Amino acid sequence: MKSLFIRHAHASTTRKMLSGAVLLLLASPVIAADQTTPEKNVNEKIVDTMTVLAKGPYTGFRANHAKGIVVTGTFTPSAAAPTLSKAAHFQSAVPVTVRFSDPTGVPTLPDASPNASPHGIAIRFQLPDGGITDIVSISFNGFPVANPEDFLALLTAVSSTKPDSPKPTPVEQFLATHPAAKRFVIAPKPAPVSFGTLSFYGVNAFKFTNAKGESQYARYRIEPLAGNQSLNEEQLAKAAPNYLMDELPTRLEKAPVTFRISAQLAAPGDVTDDGTVIWPDNRPQIELGVLSLTTMAADSLAIQKTLAFNPLLLVDGIAPSADPILLARPLAYSVSVRRRLSGN
Repeated sequence: MKSLFIRHAHASTTRKMLSGAVLLLLASPVIAADQTTPEKNVNEKIVDTMTVLAKGPYTGFRANHAKGIVVTGTFTPSAAAPTLSKAAHFQSAVPVTVRFSDPTGVPTLPDASPNASPHGIAIRFQLPDGGITDIVSISFNGFPVANPEDFLALLTAVSSTKPDSPKPTPVEQFLATHPAAKRFVIAPKPAPVSFGTLSFYGVNAFKFTNAKGESQYARYRIEPLAGNQSLNEEQLAKAAPNYLMDELPTRLEKAPVTFRISAQLAAPGDVTDDGTVIWPDNRPQIELGVLSLTTMAADSLAIQKTLAFNPLLLVDGIAPSADPILLARPLAYSVSVRRRLSGN
């Protein structure tokens, strides 16, 4: 198989490798000690590599998750939400803007492509005081690498692997030394019937604090009330290139698309600063509320080109963990946003 990024290696590994290789933008600054002009930092290198792999740049589009659709609705918190956090949007219903997306920097990527999963969801909560806060999640529980440097190394391994690369190829060498990435690669990622029938996971932990001052680390889970539904092989073979983008507006005309947002609680000793470490399913969850999506954005294509989500745009009652992936992501987002808005 000749994928968008890898035209080499074993076909099934290649397809899944790509799916895992372009999930999120990550970053941390690196300055050359003996130069007056700073060396490109990790976030810029990641964006550069993603753009090359996507055969871009594509003017006006994100370096990753370029293809998407924007809808609006309401988040209504549960009675239990304030017991976890005093965050404003856990106290009363608020408007939301939500963007669903396909990974990679290719804005014409077919929705049913093996390279189109994991998908993304970004949720913006409009707070009563006029502020905003965001959640950014993907449709896979776990991340392939633990830090920005390894993410860049993963992308570099993908771009360095050629059809005639000797065995083991750079991609194979990377997977052999990074078991979480290998696990991510081989895990099934079936194509969903709809964005509204797909679960999403927060791979980074946050520290939630309630009005009593009690704190608890947790990760988001976003589950469709319609249940998880995937295309069968026959449906997959017939799926149109934009089937997810076309299906969602039709679904919204019939009824709201709803999700339950929950927080999976960390147990004592659980790792909270490494997205490659998946917590057991038996960890308790607190339902935070229901996301009800009702309306397509007036001009989805135009609005998403200016929307810039930020998982560290937080409010009182929610704080970041020490996860280096989480702390670094907004730095690379800023590089992508700057280039997108400047047309470069």
